[in-house]
Amino acid sequence: MNYNFFVVYIAAIVIYCTNVSQGLQRCFTCRSRGELGSCKDPFIVNVTIVEAKQEIGVQTVPCASGWCGKIVETEDTAKEEYGVATQRMCLQRGPSDSEDRCAYTKWNYRKVLMCFCKGDLCNSSKKLNANFLVIIISALLSYSLIS
Repeated sequence: MNYNFFVVYIAAIVIYCTNVSQGLQRCFTCRSRGELGSCKDPFIVNVTIVEAKQEIGVQTVPCASGWCGKIVETEDTAKEEYGVATQRMCLQRGPSDSEDRCAYTKWNYRKVLMCFCKGDLCNSSKKLNANFLVIIISALLSYSLIS
């Protein structure tokens, strides 16, 4: 019985990791300014909350390119608290060097912090990647505790 549970557990992990890395990537999309809205950092929204429609104005959308973005713009440093606007989106294409990064740039005649990332829902505040080795070790540890 315990061995069957272990095999199913490992199979589920492998299928999950394959689907996440091979499937169509998604991005968060939203826009908010100042303290209003849920798009600002820290971004406390997760996919469960969005899919349950518990958060207005935040969506997850399929992203064919796999590249998500985040833009943080301010009117100026004196009005930073009021003027901070955060936007998360799917990008039609990534940067030419295919590197994840954040940098200051001009966008719509404003200085903004623009971030690019490739991966499923990567344009949240924190980027969390499941390490396959950690998953395997936890599976082995749980199997040894069950036995």
